[in-house]
Amino acid sequence: MNVDPEKWGIIYNPKAGTRKVQKRWKAIKEYIESKHVNFDYVQSRGFGTVEILARAYASEGYRTIVIVGGDGALNDALNGILTSSAEKVSDIAIGIIPNGIGNDFARYWDLNLEYKEAVDWIINNRRKKIDVGYCSFFDAYKHERRYFLNALNIGLGARIVKITDQTKRFWGVKSLSYLAALFLLFFERKAHRMHLRINDEHIRGRVMTVCVGNANGYGQTPSAVPYNGWLDVSVIYRPEPMQMMAGVWMLIQGRILNHKMVKSYRTKKVRVFKARNASVDVDGRILPNHFPLEIGIESEAITLIIPN
Repeated sequence: MNVDPEKWGIIYNPKAGTRKVQKRWKAIKEYIESKHVNFDYVQSRGFGTVEILARAYASEGYRTIVIVGGDGALNDALNGILTSSAEKVSDIAIGIIPNGIGNDFARYWDLNLEYKEAVDWIINNRRKKIDVGYCSFFDAYKHERRYFLNALNIGLGARIVKITDQTKRFWGVKSLSYLAALFLLFFERKAHRMHLRINDEHIRGRVMTVCVGNANGYGQTPSAVPYNGWLDVSVIYRPEPMQMMAGVWMLIQGRILNHKMVKSYRTKKVRVFKARNASVDVDGRILPNHFPLEIGIESEAITLIIPN
């Protein structure tokens, strides 16, 4: 199928059951139309459909795919595009109009919830090739690979991501979400027996959480940038209660790497041989626990439309 290379393919991912977000999409659509943009759009129909829709857009020849949604929708779209039949996926540009609850990757680029500004930036079409992280594993039937833009978490980090997203639904305030995470951490400082290899170092022992960041990793890898060809890794050991309180505050302030129970690395590949009873999430999406995992990076694998 031949598609006008200037035409946008828009995927709208609504927050389920919320009338306000439907009204927001109507306003976004009307603003895009007022700018005389040529576009097609489709609304997702539940978990997993964004990936299918993005794969279809990419395979049909759309060169600009715009996601109206949060981190989960963006991750699904990324995986759809990178597994499409498009001839050169790195030339497909992703535009972001933040919507919903979790928008950490959009915030990394100073994209806020002001949709008019986001639309104007996409029209301006300033492009940057960025890196993409991946996680490979065998699910007992076949080899799988999932891609991520922000971070992969193993252990309690996956629980933090889950609870902050849940509390944002009620409060909509990031700092309050971290306070909720503080209570979780205070009462559940569970350590997992892990065996990892980072660079040439083997890490064995009881680890509370590991974050592998292509970007800021929800504050856990604050020095990571998605365009230098490297992954940042924070290995967080089990702290005492007072150290935990200090750690959450340092997380909010972007200084978590200064905590004495945190060890940081910069690498191109991480091998996770085991992480007993630990959850794994990729950009907030929970993965099945199939160890070992190979986590790596693909440089300049996708193009992002960024602010002026």
